[in-house]
Amino acid sequence: MTELPPLSGKVALITGGSRGIGYGVAEALVARGDRVCITGRGEDALKEAVEKLGADRAIAVAGKAADEAHQATAVERTMEAFGRVDYLVNNAGTNPVFGPIADLDLNVARKVFETNVISALGFAQRTWHAWQKDNGGAIVNIASVAGLAPSPFIGAYGVSKAAMINLTQQLAHEFAPRVRVNAIAPAVVKTKFAQALYEGREAEAAAAYPLARLGVPSDIGGAAAFLTSEQSDWVTGQTLVVDGGMFLNAGVA
Repeated sequence: MTELPPLSGKVALITGGSRGIGYGVAEALVARGDRVCITGRGEDALKEAVEKLGADRAIAVAGKAADEAHQATAVERTMEAFGRVDYLVNNAGTNPVFGPIADLDLNVARKVFETNVISALGFAQRTWHAWQKDNGGAIVNIASVAGLAPSPFIGAYGVSKAAMINLTQQLAHEFAPRVRVNAIAPAVVKTKFAQALYEGREAEAAAAYPLARLGVPSDIGGAAAFLTSEQSDWVTGQTLVVDGGMFLNAGVA
């Protein structure tokens, strides 16, 4: 990014922000003047992301989302660097298994929930107590269309995202009126995380979407920017489906 706008005064903590959807969200918020802290497991990828976002606008904290010590450090570092954390975007997620849920190793299921759901709750608790409880703000949880309907072969992921959608409603109810909490449910977005769903067959995969293409990270970045803006001040507890029209084809033979 070459020309950055004046600082907005707002700060966001974005988990899983070194690439893909998380980086797309970070890019959208920095583009409007926000400063960001991004997290992720890979230090090299985080360093590269910070360089692209602008070292005066972004910091990074490496660690695993489900690690409570990492959660605490990420929030503390954000507060130390910027003095506030207005927005939390829970994007970190995992889907380590592909196959029928009937044969799923329960330890794998626990890992999926720890990363996709429990970590989101942990980050929400910490940002709430660190800043948002007294100063307000917004939380955006990155869910999935897999949480809205059966999702063959990624069942554990889908169940975890359904839980995240309900967590969004629970937090929205409890954190009101100071903090708005919403979710975004994307369909397939072209990221490394989702490669197995379209690699080598992108045209075929895109044919299932009325808008005739798969999503890209900036599609979700734009939605997150809206849900963390004044334009959405009367929106909370909602799940915004960003799916290229995929659900329009539901039930079509």
